Amino acid sequence: MSASVTDAFRCRAARTPDAVALSADQGSVSYAGLDRWSDEFAGELVAAGVRPGDRVAVCLDRSPQLVVALLAVLKAGAAYVPIDREDPESRVSMMLTDAEVSVVVGQFLAGYTTLKVPPPTGRSTVDLPQVTGEDLAYLMYTSGSTGRPKSVMVEHRNITNLVTAPNYVAVTAQDRILQLAPVAFDAATFEIWGALLNGASLVLAPPGVVQAEELGDLLRANDISVLWLTAALFHRQIDVDVSAFKGLHTVLAGGDVLSVPHVRALREAVPELQIVNGYGPTETTTFATCHRIGAGEELSGTIPIGSPLQNVEVVVVDAEGKPVPAGTAGELWIGGAQVSRGYWKRPDLTEEKFVRGGWDGARYYRTGDQARRRADGVVEFLGRMDDQFKLRGFRIEPGEVENALTEHPQVRAAAVGVRTHPSGDRRLVAWVVKAGEELDKRALRAHMRATTPEHMVPAGFVVVDELPITGNGKTDRKALPEPDWSSKSLYV
Repeated sequence: MSASVTDAFRCRAARTPDAVALSADQGSVSYAGLDRWSDEFAGELVAAGVRPGDRVAVCLDRSPQLVVALLAVLKAGAAYVPIDREDPESRVSMMLTDAEVSVVVGQFLAGYTTLKVPPPTGRSTVDLPQVTGEDLAYLMYTSGSTGRPKSVMVEHRNITNLVTAPNYVAVTAQDRILQLAPVAFDAATFEIWGALLNGASLVLAPPGVVQAEELGDLLRANDISVLWLTAALFHRQIDVDVSAFKGLHTVLAGGDVLSVPHVRALREAVPELQIVNGYGPTETTTFATCHRIGAGEELSGTIPIGSPLQNVEVVVVDAEGKPVPAGTAGELWIGGAQVSRGYWKRPDLTEEKFVRGGWDGARYYRTGDQARRRADGVVEFLGRMDDQFKLRGFRIEPGEVENALTEHPQVRAAAVGVRTHPSGDRRLVAWVVKAGEELDKRALRAHMRATTPEHMVPAGFVVVDELPITGNGKTDRKALPEPDWSSKSLYV
């Protein structure tokens, strides 16, 4: 039976009680102090009626109290439902109702018992339940194709496998990991538990958005050694201040396709830095595969998403769900210890997405992502199977076109999509962020013609200051501005 997060944390606290567990502007908390403080609050939750298997909403900014709340909910035998305080009220209300939460920690919400995390007193007399690796740890909401968010059920064993003896990053008790991701985004799972279950120090960034211009000072002032960024933030940081990465030993990035030119630029600026491309849907607990980019690795085309994590199995299958040979494109299925329990109260969707492999009977999550496995076993991401579009009979994968655009020296970032011209025909449009003062669109079109098939050459180019980014740090394709078809500048 896999260890629970709470047992793993208690073992770590017993081993290094005086080590710094949390570091924030408000001060630091030792492992022993965090263990006692979370025991106390877990007792308050139990006294408030929280029982094993209940769901407790946690609606707090980044702070020691946030981490105490998460740990206390788990110690009470319940599952936490992280709520982003920036989310619209209607969405929050929907999530609380859907999750059938018993208590809300943090922000007052009408109709719910609301508790605040009090300062530690050193006293706790409530008996806490035994928690197992198979118990539910959290519910995390993700966008649904129908517009109705769906909630992924992640168990303790999924989290402990993610961060116990990881094969994709070296984390020791000497490390200092920055907690930067929103708590309702599963990158926070790696940051928080990757630090606390390995005896490292979790350094809490100030509440709110940390700008690229500020991140370098934050990393240096706190001696951060391990950092996770979404691909969009990773690219922006390299553009704004690549020196911010000096002092880190590892940076992990993911959530979208990494730009080869940006990785090249970072590797050149900070050659000693280990760069890791992490891939994994929320349904497979943050990461399922990772690629540690070698110091001398030849970078061309796209950055691979790499090899499976410890105790994880990945298979590329055809349309009938049968494994395909190396080098053949197909849908990526993920099996093993990172695969979550399924979707909360959505048995139909769980049955559709969590399936048994006909060749081994094991349980797999169907990612809906297209991939291929190289002869050496390394997996390459080819894009969303449902993100592709057909134009004039050709299938086009946006990531492939975007990578080609960013290979041009005058382009810092790019996104593509199909828009309908007033004449009624559908055309490929590129939104580009300039790398400098100039953008020679004729040269960019010539570059695209030289590197991609004609059907992948955009019909128009829209220059934008920045690509819009979602709350989770990914490119927000829906927010890209509509092209001005009457403007001559759109065309070359």
